[in-house]
Amino acid sequence: MSISVRQRIILWTKITLNLTFNNYSVMKKIILPMLRVLKRVRAINFLRRIYAASKYYNYRYSQILTWGIHSKEDTNYTYTLTEMNMLYLANTIAVVTGKTVQEVTAYIEEAANNQEIKQHVINITQASPERFSADLRCDFGKRLGWYAFARILKPKVIIETGVDKGLGGVLLCEALLRNKAEGFDGAYYGTDINPAAGYLITGKYATVGKLLYGDSIESLQKFPEKIDLFINDSDHSSEYEYREYQTIVHKLSANSIILGDNSHVTDKLVRFSYEQGRKFVFFKEEPKNHWYPGAGIGISYQ
Repeated sequence: MSISVRQRIILWTKITLNLTFNNYSVMKKIILPMLRVLKRVRAINFLRRIYAASKYYNYRYSQILTWGIHSKEDTNYTYTLTEMNMLYLANTIAVVTGKTVQEVTAYIEEAANNQEIKQHVINITQASPERFSADLRCDFGKRLGWYAFARILKPKVIIETGVDKGLGGVLLCEALLRNKAEGFDGAYYGTDINPAAGYLITGKYATVGKLLYGDSIESLQKFPEKIDLFINDSDHSSEYEYREYQTIVHKLSANSIILGDNSHVTDKLVRFSYEQGRKFVFFKEEPKNHWYPGAGIGISYQ
């Protein structure tokens, strides 16, 4: 004789409280049928699904609270990447450049373990008017990938549009200084409309780095040399981003690489790559213990 849904739920509750779940016959004959019944109750099913989905995001609230208390950053958030994400970054760069994962990883670790540049960033930040909106630590995130590209390509010319404080720029200058010590000269040019941008690029880093103040597209139009490594990180509107790519298309060297900092938001770099017969891949950041979901690197190459 069949029993009602209410009676089944009562029976299921009693069994759950008094019997072990390791009893296979109980699971098969009573508990699993009860769960199937409950799944058909719309309100219970709705709450169950909402709970299951929220588990993927609830931890963010504690991260936001911790960040709100301990961090002063209000834009261009900085963070480390997870160990798995770093491995993905190294493999992505290896595919693009034809180098081994071990070679790429060595360059990434070279930058990640460079205490001199980290101390430089902290010291300059501490003495800067921007110290009230910047944390006294140095985490490069995806910029470690920029560094690895610069070390592998040995570029003569790097251009980054949109410098901000110069965190990416100073790291690229460090790569060029290392390249120079190995016999490969190169120069970094950072463009920015803000005359206060790039304050981290001082001291020895300024020997290979130069800042071009003004509208980035105007600076690119006037730039006379071939570009080996180009990084778009300026005005993040899709129209402006695409105009930058159009401006440099005839200034790119034969084996140039373009890195797009806005490729997690727009499709302009992948479309440009398609139009120019270039290849494109995308690396997605996974920040470690930070609420921000991460940006990434769009990579356009020959």
